Amino acid sequence: MPPPPRPTHTAAAAEAAPPTGRPAWNTNRNLVVTHPLLSLLESCASFRRLLQLHALLTVSGLAAHRFPASRVLAFCALSDPPRLAHAAAVLAQAEAAAPPGRPNAYMFATMMRAFIRASLPCPALALFRRILRERLPADARTFVFAVKAAAASSASSGEAVHCVALKRGFLAQSVLVGNALVHLYASGTSLADVRKMFDEMLERDVVSWTTLLDGYARGGLPDEAWRVFCSMVVMEGLRPNGVTLVAAASAVGQMGLLGLGKMVRQCIADSGVSVSVNLENALVDMFGKCGCVASAREVFDGIVAKDAYSWTSMVNAYAKCGDLENAARLFQDMPRRNVISWSCMIAAHSQANQPEEAVRMFKEMLAAGIEPIDATLVSVLSACAQLGCLDFGRWIYNTYIVSNNIDLTVNLGNALIDMFAKCGDVVGASRLFAKMEQRNAVSWNSMIMAHALHGQSEEALHLFQEFKGTGIVPDEITYVGVLSACSHRGLVLEGRHHFKEMKMVYGIEPRGEHYACMIDLLGKVGLLQEAFEVARSMPIGADEAGWGALLNACRMHGNVEIGECAADKLAGLDPADSGIYVLMSQIYASKRKWDQVKLLRTVMRDRGVKKNPGCSSVEVDGKFHEFLVADVSHIRSEDIYAVLKNIYTHLESEGYIPLS
Repeated sequence: MPPPPRPTHTAAAAEAAPPTGRPAWNTNRNLVVTHPLLSLLESCASFRRLLQLHALLTVSGLAAHRFPASRVLAFCALSDPPRLAHAAAVLAQAEAAAPPGRPNAYMFATMMRAFIRASLPCPALALFRRILRERLPADARTFVFAVKAAAASSASSGEAVHCVALKRGFLAQSVLVGNALVHLYASGTSLADVRKMFDEMLERDVVSWTTLLDGYARGGLPDEAWRVFCSMVVMEGLRPNGVTLVAAASAVGQMGLLGLGKMVRQCIADSGVSVSVNLENALVDMFGKCGCVASAREVFDGIVAKDAYSWTSMVNAYAKCGDLENAARLFQDMPRRNVISWSCMIAAHSQANQPEEAVRMFKEMLAAGIEPIDATLVSVLSACAQLGCLDFGRWIYNTYIVSNNIDLTVNLGNALIDMFAKCGDVVGASRLFAKMEQRNAVSWNSMIMAHALHGQSEEALHLFQEFKGTGIVPDEITYVGVLSACSHRGLVLEGRHHFKEMKMVYGIEPRGEHYACMIDLLGKVGLLQEAFEVARSMPIGADEAGWGALLNACRMHGNVEIGECAADKLAGLDPADSGIYVLMSQIYASKRKWDQVKLLRTVMRDRGVKKNPGCSSVEVDGKFHEFLVADVSHIRSEDIYAVLKNIYTHLESEGYIPLS
């Protein structure tokens, strides 16, 4: 067969006829090219055509010149997908060329951009170091690419690029470099560095303000984010863009202030900004978090092209307001459900004390072939904790954490610790806690509370001492666990010390739960008068937990006088609570005041108070069985009562005497 003909300019023109308009890779709108072959290159839209044109450039000798080589490199770097291998070959060929064709800073910057687009920050930073080493005249764009590469690499790399930009005067000359650095620090964890960088900028534009605003909103400082937004619009007189308004809506949603939400919506109308679906979604989410479902629905109904996030935001708005019926209806109407949508509904049922429905929906989601994310697992583990469903919780842990070798996030680790602890597996919770590489206050609180509630007071207090050595500041929940631990063990001196410590050392004002723990602690050891004084000394008065702990202590020690006072307080708080009358009746019975016992029963009958039947549940083979007092509805009730009678017999042989 004869060899194929060599390509000519005419053949290349036929193969690579320029399309109308510029291709996506060609971002240089001001470039005017008159050379026929280079003009074809500027209009090239496929890699196959580029290879033909590159061959012609090589044959004609143009490829040895810097400009044609830079345009071939730009195509390879900026096309979709980027052609890294060919781009690297072009760059290497240029480096081997004579000085007029050697790569300049622009070509290196173009190659840096290719590496960044391919998620390869380290080679991009290596090229930047080469630009500096060879003292090439880098422009602002080069520094912007270096900052982007550093953001995907390490904090030290970002600080190094910042230092070079400062030395070369780019912070004073270029708002682009300043904006890139503000974004770099906003992507990290130190919002103080973001603010410092922003304040050092001599010139700021809408992007600068928006980046700072978004950094505060994402960092959980919505108040500061709103102050930035007001400063930008009112004091600086800048017109916000769509991204700015999305960040402002996010901040207002976190604050839950409907008045500010209406201001954001009015600002959108007044600014004349083009309303994107992202901005409309942000408004739906904002109004939902502010508790205004009507406004959220109004915005939602006005969205022409709804996406999955639009539907999910509206479902979440209903769920946040406790309207699970409408949330479920909208969820069923969704044209396409993703993992976020499912997670939203599972979380809604879990937070609404409907754990059975949350678990059911999780199983339905798995049956639909959708893999859960961290947020899904956190919600369903919370439901397992409410149900005491240890087997299913362990299955989730083994299936998604152990088998897939997934690193535990702090939130997921905390949810697992809470689930294991509430289901009674404190050993499993401790083992998981020890494996966590990162812990926050919730992690420590969950573990301290787990030990306290299971009577392991020494372990709880020892863990608390470790916690204080980490530098994380204890909070109100920490001291509920600590005081509960003291109460379980009757550690009066330690309890008094920690009760004073929380206010004197950490500035934590004791709440009802803390007072209830102290009352319970003092009452258990017989210091009823002191417990009574603690209850009466509460700034806002003792609540049901506090007076209930005191009444129970009076039952334990047979104190009629203080018991009657506690019962009167409880009856004023919740007259329908049958437990008040039961405990008080037991106190009278212990003192053989049978007339008072009879009188209490009459009062209960007259007030229509009925004793709630005791209820317990047990999990067997993944199924829950619930039992009430004197319940014979279970299919195996005869066998159950036979076993129960056998247990009672063994207890009595060991000297057990029931309270009543």
